[in-house]
Amino acid sequence: MKTIFRPLMLFTILVSLPLLLFAEEITIKITKKYINLPVSHQVKRDKMTFSIKGKEERSFVIRLANENPDYWVFCDVSSLQGKTVQIAYEGDPAGLKQIYQADEIAGQDKMYKEANRPQYHFTTRRGWINDPNGLLYYDGEYHLFYQHNPYEREWENMHWGHAVSKDLIHWEELPEALYPDQWGTMFSGSAVIDYENTSGFGKKDIPAMVAIYTAAAPDRQTQCIAYSLDKGRTWTKYDGNPVIDSKEKWNSVDTRDPKVFWYAPGNHWVMVLNERDGHSVYTSGNLKEWTYQSHVTGFWECPELFELPVDGSPNNTRWVMYGASGTYMLGSFDGKTFTPEAGKYYYTTGTIYAAQTFTNIPESDGRRIQIGWSRLSHPGMPFNGMMTLPTELTLQTTKDGIRIVSQPVKEAAQLFTRVLQSGSLTAGQANDKLKEFNPVDGLRIKTTLKLSHATSAGLNLNGQHMLDYDMNFNTINGVFYSPQDMTGMEITADIYMDRTSIEVFIDGGLYSYSMERRAHENNNEGFHFWGNNIEIKNLEVYSVQSIWNK
Repeated sequence: MKTIFRPLMLFTILVSLPLLLFAEEITIKITKKYINLPVSHQVKRDKMTFSIKGKEERSFVIRLANENPDYWVFCDVSSLQGKTVQIAYEGDPAGLKQIYQADEIAGQDKMYKEANRPQYHFTTRRGWINDPNGLLYYDGEYHLFYQHNPYEREWENMHWGHAVSKDLIHWEELPEALYPDQWGTMFSGSAVIDYENTSGFGKKDIPAMVAIYTAAAPDRQTQCIAYSLDKGRTWTKYDGNPVIDSKEKWNSVDTRDPKVFWYAPGNHWVMVLNERDGHSVYTSGNLKEWTYQSHVTGFWECPELFELPVDGSPNNTRWVMYGASGTYMLGSFDGKTFTPEAGKYYYTTGTIYAAQTFTNIPESDGRRIQIGWSRLSHPGMPFNGMMTLPTELTLQTTKDGIRIVSQPVKEAAQLFTRVLQSGSLTAGQANDKLKEFNPVDGLRIKTTLKLSHATSAGLNLNGQHMLDYDMNFNTINGVFYSPQDMTGMEITADIYMDRTSIEVFIDGGLYSYSMERRAHENNNEGFHFWGNNIEIKNLEVYSVQSIWNK
């Protein structure tokens, strides 16, 4: 690697006075797969630019470490092999001397072995992640795109990260899919397969994978599209972007997060778009030209709209509309207008946010599969944020009417091996049985509690309430919940513990919640059932395999 330093002088005029800005630059001929960059949270962010023959290839802000880095991040430059890249930085140039290229990511030998790395939830190798984007099944692969800052464990520089899986459980992280451009950074969106080539992006026997996303500038959010002909590995942005610019219509910057699907009865595409105070519906014949149709108020961010059978009957269906918080309405949809009939309800609460469902699931499968962003941190790690377990959504008739039920997908079962099954235990007996299990790397517990003398009961882990059922006030961990048997005294919980998170599914998924796993200070009591004279009718414990073993 040949490194050349030279100053760049950039002139701007401010209040009629010349302001001289300095940047320094190194030149690297790319011969390796990665460029490794040192990061320190003791310094402020400054702009870094990669250029080739004077043309900007990418730019971003980064806290470039001038001495000892807190951790390292990387740029995948495999597509730039043989080219000479100028790297300019507007901050302290000392950090430029630490940048190097290699065929391995800095710290790769410790990757996925870190102390606070989730063991069976998707996390990115480096950087910040939030909303899942473009969830899509195609040609044997599940595609997970996501909001990603590759250059820091805090929010910034929004790209679309990309990972693929054969089974929804084990994920392979691929290079960034979408980079910021002249229209802005890459905010949330969705993806479809254009089998009929309505967009004209496809080729013979190769349908285009089309991403529909928000480009976010400081004063404007617009909707854009890009396409891929190689299963999402490389992307071309549409020259006619943006395809929707609705700031004037709504007098709001907040026009984002398009979810697109094919509406077969009308032979057209449908986009559900968050605009100011709710979700708008647009239609298109070609993914490029969109017509506004209707608007439903009462939602915020990350819209979803899909049809589900009730109790599995194809002759009895409802359309579901929801937003980022997970609250939802049930109703009907004619291809242009969603008509609410019931709601709003919730089926899940906690750290989950901005969940999205997969498009293009084969009819032979027929499931509506969802993944959400779990808003929690991983102390001391070079990454932040993770995805929830994939769950299957169904509609079931309950005593309160038709409701969403959410349960982990069947593929998750491969991770768990039952190591204990017991029943009809006192709380003390159950606590004794749980003493042998160490939940550090993850554990799953299924249990049914029966109350008699108690008005509340639950299960703690090191003082943290994983389950706190108050029968008197009908709450679970402070959220209202009424069991199907109104006079019953039992509650069933399926509890998934990872290194930094807990997800709980109540009564077969009628309600679920998620939380950060955080023990009370200096509390090492382990598992502890509590409640006056309660019965543990069922207790099952499962060990967990790491998805990163290979």
